Amino acid sequence: DMTVSEACVFFAGRPAVRRGLDPLRAVGLDYLRLGQPVPTLSGGEAQRLKLAGHLADSATGGRGPTLFLFDEPTTGLHFHDIAVLLAAFRALLDQGHSLVVIEHNLDVIRAADWIIDLGPEGGEAGGEIVCAGPVEAVARCPRSHTGAALRAVPPRGGRDRKSTRLNSSHTIQS
Repeated sequence: DMTVSEACVFFAGRPAVRRGLDPLRAVGLDYLRLGQPVPTLSGGEAQRLKLAGHLADSATGGRGPTLFLFDEPTTGLHFHDIAVLLAAFRALLDQGHSLVVIEHNLDVIRAADWIIDLGPEGGEAGGEIVCAGPVEAVARCPRSHTGAALRAVPPRGGRDRKSTRLNSSHTIQS
């Protein structure tokens, strides 16, 4: 009945057990109860559970470079949890993987090195590439709703983009 966080404390002296728990903490799932049925997880939690599995496999050399596709992984997350998710993304990138992230969260978009902005609207009025390029180029695009949001909403906590940037091996779409 322990949470992942409680289990990490309880099994602090058992490295083999911690190796299985640490990736769950790394993706912000430390509040989950051990043995919680997978069908009770939200879509975002399920994505992060899979991400934890890949982090664990990669740490032991179990997989070669992989292309990951994430669909709105920040849905329902607190901004602190989004920072944890970005750190997990960085870990994947550091291990040689690539990411494509479909996302509307400005903190995640600002962390991208390349954006493909689709629109100009949703549904029937969407589906074309409005602009593509680094964050700065999208922010300057007069047709881009994403660019307008990037211009209008300052980075959280006053951080500059370079402090949150991931790296050049992934793309984030909005």
